Amino acid sequence: MKEELIYLDNNSTTPIDPRVLEVIMPFFTTSYGNASSNHIAGVEANRAVKAAREKVANLIGSDPGEVIFTSGATEAINTAIKGVAEQYKEKGSHIVSVATEHPAVLDACQSIESKGIEVTYLPVDQYGLVDLQDLGQSIRQDTVLVSVMFVNNETGVIQPIQEIAEQAHQKGALFMTDATQAVGKMPLNVREMDIDIMAFSGHKFYGPKGIGGLYLRSKRPFKVKLEALIHGGGHERGVRSGTLNVPGIVGLGAAAEVALEEMEADKDRIGMLRDQLEQAFLSMPDTLLNGHPTERLYNTSNICFKGADADAIIAGLENIAVSNGSACSSTKVEPSHVLTTMGLRETEAYSSLRFSLGRFSNHSDIEKCIKEVSMKVDNLRGMI
Repeated sequence: MKEELIYLDNNSTTPIDPRVLEVIMPFFTTSYGNASSNHIAGVEANRAVKAAREKVANLIGSDPGEVIFTSGATEAINTAIKGVAEQYKEKGSHIVSVATEHPAVLDACQSIESKGIEVTYLPVDQYGLVDLQDLGQSIRQDTVLVSVMFVNNETGVIQPIQEIAEQAHQKGALFMTDATQAVGKMPLNVREMDIDIMAFSGHKFYGPKGIGGLYLRSKRPFKVKLEALIHGGGHERGVRSGTLNVPGIVGLGAAAEVALEEMEADKDRIGMLRDQLEQAFLSMPDTLLNGHPTERLYNTSNICFKGADADAIIAGLENIAVSNGSACSSTKVEPSHVLTTMGLRETEAYSSLRFSLGRFSNHSDIEKCIKEVSMKVDNLRGMI
């Protein structure tokens, strides 16, 4: 009998919650209408989409009409960055971001740089945090957008989003955040935090893959406008045309509803397991924590095991899933840009593992992971 996988790579993707799957299934079989059709099947699908939009809005503190459904966070990010650059090109041609952003942001910025947009990439300190003074000085009169990731996918470091938004608005720029690792895992409110644009993805908080969202401010003190990337039908306020993915949208709504109900309980339980794992590894010789000790998401621990190659550790773990960086850049044979930007040497970055726990992690998983990883590290270091 095959041993069950110990899955500690939840920042890469999460398993779908069984409660979410149960809600989705009828929309693949009996309730399969196109939400834009005006017959009874279409009306039923449209009603389900409307209900899901309200659930997502409740999770992030927005109005339902401010939620744009996309195929995921990558599409949402590209739509936002490229759409802002085109829509506001008469105002300016400068964007501010951070060197430790997800490849979706960095690659989108690189794309618009080729079209004449200037991008400033801010450094971070040893903990992965942006210096607010540096940020303020980088925003210019022609800056149209400041884009800073809410929670870093590799280290779990949480940026001071509200303070960053305030600085952007003081100088007349829009503020966007890639909240892919934050939405559904921690309380946030786009109104209270003064966020103008926010990207997120369902499969990061126990929803289905292939569905995500883009929050666009539509109320005072201003309405955000984007030049659309996809045309054909005017769906989603004209921002993202295309037949709506009704099963995915329904699943996103169900995942949002569960997250809102269980977020605090998840935080307490998962946080205790993460701390147990982290304390065990940091008690080993020549290990260090990558990221801020407290300003960090409760489920994430990025540990450097000096003298032990991370790929070799992963290869030696037959039934434990952990990672050594972003899943979206795992095909690149180079050290993590997040860790090297934080000041780690390449050898240290190559020796770092990310453990990201989730709703279905348990005490037994953590004990087995500590035992197996510790043995593998000692073996690679030549200690046993």
